Amino acid sequence: MSSILTNRKPASSKQDPRGPPAVEEQVPKFFVPNITVKDLYSTIPQHCFERSFFRSFLYVLFDGAWLALFVWTALTYIPKINPQNVTLPHPALYKVARGAAWLLYDFCAGLPAMGLWVIAHECGHHAFSTSKTANSVVGWILHSFELGLPPLDRERENLEGTKVSVDLQELFSEALEDAPIVSIFWLTAQLLCGWPLYLIQNVTGQRSYPRFTNHFVPGKPLFAAHHLNEVLISDIGVFIWAASILYSIKVYGFLSVFRIYLLPYLWVNHWLVLITFLQHTDPALPHYQASAFTFPRGALSTFDRELMGGPGIIGSITGWICGTATHGICETHVAHHICSKIPHYHAWEARHAINKRLARDGIYVQGNPATWSEALRVIRECKFVEDEGEVRFYKNAQGKAARVPVFLSETVSDSGIDLQ
Repeated sequence: MSSILTNRKPASSKQDPRGPPAVEEQVPKFFVPNITVKDLYSTIPQHCFERSFFRSFLYVLFDGAWLALFVWTALTYIPKINPQNVTLPHPALYKVARGAAWLLYDFCAGLPAMGLWVIAHECGHHAFSTSKTANSVVGWILHSFELGLPPLDRERENLEGTKVSVDLQELFSEALEDAPIVSIFWLTAQLLCGWPLYLIQNVTGQRSYPRFTNHFVPGKPLFAAHHLNEVLISDIGVFIWAASILYSIKVYGFLSVFRIYLLPYLWVNHWLVLITFLQHTDPALPHYQASAFTFPRGALSTFDRELMGGPGIIGSITGWICGTATHGICETHVAHHICSKIPHYHAWEARHAINKRLARDGIYVQGNPATWSEALRVIRECKFVEDEGEVRFYKNAQGKAARVPVFLSETVSDSGIDLQ
C-alpha cells in the first residue's frame, strides 16, 4: 500500500562490492504477521462495534462546552490584566502577560477543537451513528463551520494518510540536513500549514497527481463523477465558513478573530499533521509490496502513541489530558485501521483486546509518545526506503535499517472487510 509512496532509491545505489556490513546481522528481526482478518475481528468485543447517535452527540456537546468555556474565560479575564487589577513591576509586562495568556488560551482551545475534528472524522467513517444521514449532516456541519475542511472522501483520506506523512518526512529530513534554524522553520510551517496546503494544492500529496489537484474541485483523480453533488455541498459549507471569517474580521477586527479563532485553528492543523505523521512513520514500521500485502499486515503497519505523554508524573498528566481531549485518535489508531467504524468511546477497549491478542504472536504496536522531540527523532532516522524486497523499512543516513523482515509462513492470503 505504501511502497509507491516512499522516498525510494534503487538497490544498487547502496550496495557495497565488499558485501553487506557485518552489523546488518545484528539488526532486530521483524516477523511478518500472519494473523487473519477473522482473528482480528473476533478478538474485539462485539459491543465495541455498536454506534450510538445519542452518545456520540454528547461528545459534541462536551467538546463544544469546553471550547465555549475557554473562550468565555479568555474574553472575561485576560482584559483584566491591567494596572487597575494586577500589580506588575513594569508597565511593559502587562502586554507580555496578556500575550502569554492569549497563547495559553489558544493552546487550550485547540485541544477540544481537535476533539471536534475527530468526531467529524468519525462521521466520515460512519462511526458517529448507524444513520448515514446523521453522519453526513453532523460531519458537514463540524468540518465546514468549525474547521473549514471538506468533509468528504474519508475513506480515501484514511488510505492516503501514509502518503502524506511520508512526503512530510522528506521535507523535514531535507531541512534537518541543512541547518537547525531551517529545520525549525520547516517543522513549524508543516505542522501549522501542511494540512490546508495539502487540501488546497496537494502539497506533500501524491506526486503522480496533476498539478493543482485539490479537494474542492470535483473530478479526477480524487473524485468520481457521482461525487459531484457531494463535493459542491462541501464547497458551499467551506464558502460559508470563509465568508463568516471575513465578516467577523470586518466587525471585530483581525486581531480579535486571529487570537480567538485562527490561532486555535492553527493548533488543530498542528495536531493533525503531528499525529498523522507519527502514526505512520517510524524506522520500525514496515512498508509492504503488493506481493506481500494483506489487509491485516497493512492495518498493523502503524503505531499507537500517547499524545504528548512521557515518563514521570508530568508526562502521565499531559498524556492523559491530550489523549482524552482528542478522543484517543493517537492512542487507538491500530483499532481504527482494523475497523474504522468503531467509535472512539469503544476504541480504548478494542485496543486493549487487540494488543492482548497481538502479544501472543509477539506483535507490538505501541510506539514512543507522540511529541515534538519524537518527531525530530523519526525524521533523523527515516531517510529513505530502498526499492528492494517485499517488506521494506526506512534506512538512516548510513544506509542501515532498524529491522530485517522474516517470513514465518507464506500461507496467508487475506483481504479487508467492513461492517454494513
